[in-house]
Amino acid sequence: METPAQMDFKGIEPSESVRQAIASHIAGLEQRCGRLTACRVVLKGPGGHHRTGGLYEVNIRLALPDGREVDVGRTPTADERHADLDFAVNNAFKRARRRLQDKVRRMQGQVKVHDSLPVGTVIRTDAAGFGFLESADGREVYFHQNSVLDGAFSRLGVGTRVTFAEEMGEKGPQASTVRLLGKHGLR
Repeated sequence: METPAQMDFKGIEPSESVRQAIASHIAGLEQRCGRLTACRVVLKGPGGHHRTGGLYEVNIRLALPDGREVDVGRTPTADERHADLDFAVNNAFKRARRRLQDKVRRMQGQVKVHDSLPVGTVIRTDAAGFGFLESADGREVYFHQNSVLDGAFSRLGVGTRVTFAEEMGEKGPQASTVRLLGKHGLR
């Protein structure tokens, strides 16, 4: 880490064993991701509120290069297990480890990204069970009633907006899957 880890204690007298446990968890996070630049841990003692009284709260902020951060701060209010200090610390660092893993995967480009299907407009249909739609770039794409999902061919009319999966057919582009868009063009 570029800066030493900060540990703040509010409403609790810090013991050496708690400091060692937090330092051990921070070292584990550094081993998982050697790119941590800073870490701040705030441990709040049990409060006197009637809903969350007796529960410890652990907030963790991890700083990564390029201004990226991982924050773990919400303590479940209905979870009585957070009345145990060791459990609260272990649970917070477990959540931090998972969020850090997710952030690192996104930074490395290992997360799947699904391309959205193109949107088109139905320009004509035929009672024989086929039709044509116009893609966003102005091309005509053929579709058959069997490629329309949920049996919605009868609900298609001129001007209906759809999403579609395009492939090359024997006579040109055709839609292999056509899905009727809902109200306001939402899926």
